[in-house]
Amino acid sequence: MSFNVTIQPSGRSFDVARDETVLAAAIRQGIGLPYGCRDGACGSCKSKLLGGRVIHGAHQSKALSEAEEAAGLILTCCATPQTDCSVEARSVPGLGEFPILKMPTRVLAISRPAADVAVLRMQLPANQSFQYRAGQYVEFLLRDGARRSYSMANAPGNVGEPPAIELHIRHMPGGKFTDVVFSTLKEKDILRMEGPFGSFFLREGDKPMVLLASGTGFAPIKALIEQLKASGSQRPAVLYWGARRKADLYMHDWALQAAAEMPGLRYVPVLSEPAADDAWSGRSGLVHQAVMADLPDLAGHEVYACGAPLMVDAAQRDFTAQCGLPAEAFFADAFTSELDKQTGA
Repeated sequence: MSFNVTIQPSGRSFDVARDETVLAAAIRQGIGLPYGCRDGACGSCKSKLLGGRVIHGAHQSKALSEAEEAAGLILTCCATPQTDCSVEARSVPGLGEFPILKMPTRVLAISRPAADVAVLRMQLPANQSFQYRAGQYVEFLLRDGARRSYSMANAPGNVGEPPAIELHIRHMPGGKFTDVVFSTLKEKDILRMEGPFGSFFLREGDKPMVLLASGTGFAPIKALIEQLKASGSQRPAVLYWGARRKADLYMHDWALQAAAEMPGLRYVPVLSEPAADDAWSGRSGLVHQAVMADLPDLAGHEVYACGAPLMVDAAQRDFTAQCGLPAEAFFADAFTSELDKQTGA
């Protein structure tokens, strides 16, 4: 048994198998719906149910509250249709263009630009053509069936030879995957991964952009910057990268060099808790508030935000409520850890 789901206002229709979520069916059939975590934690796939009935699997209340559900909102990543349905959702042009592949990947190199950050270069298999958009992510497939998601930090035109993707991984003590990365993982080890996933990538246009990152949320933002440089884009962009201390700006020199080489790019690092030995004379405080201080009117901008869910949520709320940013001009990828999912943080 299957049900038909129609997306409005695009009018696209597709079949959803029994016990399949709306989003899983859309991804399988190359339908471009917005999404992030695929796990009921980030709320990026929140949509309006116009007709029909769905049931929700486990999800976090911060992603979809009881009041929102009562008002007809759904999370397509957790919603399983019980009838034919009509759903109002923004289409994402270009999403689904590249096939989602499962593949082996070999560790080419591991570096530690900060005590709790590892940069992995993962070699792509020669017999598969892995394609992605800057800003998307892959999932590592662990032996117990668990998955861990990480964004590509290099643009698709910058994979090098042999072709490899760059991933930035922050150590989460006790983490099933990151403990391995920071203890026993070594060059030439083989892992399995699947991708590309995610609807976070640059939209076409000429609006000035705010590129907003916290912590390792810098990874997909770095890929976007590489994409802008490779395309010769003239769009004005300003990178705001927030961290606790200076050492946490683990690619500070890279960002400085990118801004020096790209006339349209500015770089504003922001520390929330600078230490005395940082000798920091730059900006301090919350990174999204630094954006608001510099750009109180965001009505004509696009914002691309990546990092901790608290930062992303605060930026979306405050930019739209206080700075006039249109809701549809805010694109985000919240880095929700497994601990976040378990605690609802």
